[in-house]
Amino acid sequence: MTAITTDTGTTDFLPACCRDAAALGPPQRAAALERLATDLFDVLVVGGGATGCGIALDAAGRGLRVAMVEKRDWAAGTSSRSSKLIHGGLRYLEQLDIELVREALQERRLLVKKIAPHLVHPMPILMPLRRMAWDRAFLGSGLLLYDALAGLHPAMPRHRHLSRRACLRAVPSLREDALHGGIRFYDAQVDDARLSLVLTRTAAALGATCVSAAKVVGFLHDGGRVAGARVADLESGVELDVHARTVINATGVWTNETERLAGVTPTTQVRPSKGVHLVVPKDRIHSDWALILPTEKSVLFVLPWAEQWIIGTTDTDWRFDLDHPAATRTDAEYLLERVNTMLVEPLTLDDVTAVYAGLRPLLGGDAKETAKMSRKHMVWRSAPGLVSIAGGKYTTYRLMARDAVDAAAHELPFAVDPSRSADQALLGAVGLSGAGYRLSRHPGAAGLSPGQIDHLVARHGTMAMEILDLIAREPDMAAPLPGADKYVSAEVHYAVTHEGALHIDDVLTRRTHVAFEAADRGALAADAVARIMAPLLGWDATTAEREAEHYRARLDAERAAQSMLDDETSNAARMAVRDLRVDASAATG
Repeated sequence: MTAITTDTGTTDFLPACCRDAAALGPPQRAAALERLATDLFDVLVVGGGATGCGIALDAAGRGLRVAMVEKRDWAAGTSSRSSKLIHGGLRYLEQLDIELVREALQERRLLVKKIAPHLVHPMPILMPLRRMAWDRAFLGSGLLLYDALAGLHPAMPRHRHLSRRACLRAVPSLREDALHGGIRFYDAQVDDARLSLVLTRTAAALGATCVSAAKVVGFLHDGGRVAGARVADLESGVELDVHARTVINATGVWTNETERLAGVTPTTQVRPSKGVHLVVPKDRIHSDWALILPTEKSVLFVLPWAEQWIIGTTDTDWRFDLDHPAATRTDAEYLLERVNTMLVEPLTLDDVTAVYAGLRPLLGGDAKETAKMSRKHMVWRSAPGLVSIAGGKYTTYRLMARDAVDAAAHELPFAVDPSRSADQALLGAVGLSGAGYRLSRHPGAAGLSPGQIDHLVARHGTMAMEILDLIAREPDMAAPLPGADKYVSAEVHYAVTHEGALHIDDVLTRRTHVAFEAADRGALAADAVARIMAPLLGWDATTAEREAEHYRARLDAERAAQSMLDDETSNAARMAVRDLRVDASAATG
């Protein structure tokens, strides 16, 4: 990993005395529900993915009174199922989308240097060259432009041309006859689920009212204007009216569904595109760098992640359940066939330890293939008092948020300050330099290995101090999770008390990544996680057992779906076990 010096001058707007405001635990959730029912908000954000969370932070940073509701968990949809890249998008240069690339590269710099250096890290990537002269000239010129668009003070090293011998030294798993040389360049890797979560907690620290498991079941109207929403608390079944001067629809692939719920006929169509990723053990590919490989439609990434490689992605239309997109055996075979053209030791389905799929909310178009559709975003006024946003890519979430709040400002009866989000470091980012050393001297670190402390810092930044505080009070919380020993019990406790986790899936899939990092996908850890969560959430023994059984049943449903050959049968298999909140939502709605 390349060391990056973060920018100085960032304001630490969250002193220790105010950190309770950033907690999303059960008491804070109860208080937030009460505020939803009684307050008048300037902005109500519907949708808790990266875009919605970014909108809540941007609006709160401007001094607006903000509420945000999410029907499942923060980042439960697309924003936890990405390629986990913060990048300019080299292939968008080929489509001459130069402004999109320039914007994305500037956002990459902000995230790495200032906004979230604890969650976004530089990553070297090798692009193998198959046609020596043509590829060096064509791809080299593209990377030259890529570096130029990153600006005079880029966040990471510029690209470098390499010989075949140098490529094979760095990536011994590459077939010698599959390349004539290569180009190494840098982009960044992100913990996508945690970034969305930290956006939410930072927004809460600035005064936003943020509630998950809260589904919009209808909209309020004042004359011909949208004036808020009817919201169901899916944990209790209670419904309440949330009054707001304007509503922002940031529901991604559900955008048109949300518009229809508000009584609006959609004029901008959102087209879901499925992206599938495979996870294989680290020892199956020997490489110092990530890889980017061209395909007939797009590109394929091979990305390091902890003790695994993530291989992806596909880009195909999806016409089935939006909550639980399912990967097929055909998807997996497609990815393996493409990556195996470059590897000395081909991968098989037996090597795949986990699979995950997400849906891109692409703006509708006439392109036959979703891979050819633009990744630009669009903001529009669906109705008086209702602003919608869709499209875009994870890297540009902040720009999307800024544009959405700018549009919402036109709906408000007073002037609104410009966005300040470019200067707002997220929770855990300030004071990151030397954090590992300082935390290693903490009393709670006595029972942890250096690797576990580094892992805490990489996931929580300076807020890892709160987890060590818990271990210092309760030394048993240093115990590792079964089958996932780099995670400690205190992280489960903290996920509930500070990070808003309400179910086992929230902890094992998004607060940690045991669901795709552990060989058993978290089946063994489920009971231990349930025992830790139970007293914090008021579960009895029957509820805790049901939670663990539901999590394991979900894993079985995913495996069954992944054995099917087409989307229809895969979707049917996956739908056998749905998110507990989706079942509650169906009962409510």
